[in-house]
Amino acid sequence: MILPMNSEIRPKVNQLIADEWAGPMIVTKGIVHDTSGADGFVSVDGGELTGYILYAVNGEECEILALQSLLENRGIGSGLIRAVIETAKSRRCTRVWLITTNDNIHAIRFYQRFGFELKGVFLNALEESRMLKPSIPLLGNEGIPLKHEFEF
Repeated sequence: MILPMNSEIRPKVNQLIADEWAGPMIVTKGIVHDTSGADGFVSVDGGELTGYILYAVNGEECEILALQSLLENRGIGSGLIRAVIETAKSRRCTRVWLITTNDNIHAIRFYQRFGFELKGVFLNALEESRMLKPSIPLLGNEGIPLKHEFEF
């Protein structure tokens, strides 16, 4: 079940952001976002958190800041993205977009299958991001050097 973020589940999401993303601060395209109060949705099954998505609306654009499915291949990520897209439409946004890093091959496949188009590749963007957030590791998934941002 996809639900709006609420104060009861927010601490669990914030802890996951801290554990998985060294949050609450994340950096996209040189901008620091504090996710601890970001709008979002959660996926819950039997009272257990199974995923979350956080987003920010700025004018007519909606940026997905973080997406995590705790159970793979169950439609959780798709359901969460659909919830954000519907919210963006209701707020008259003309664009929903996101940034992922070059090591996140699983997400790159997922976003393309979902219908997101690659809009830009920002070479060596993580060098600047590390100046703003030094905790960003040098190596990412599967030992791939974290260097570039991909905009979808």
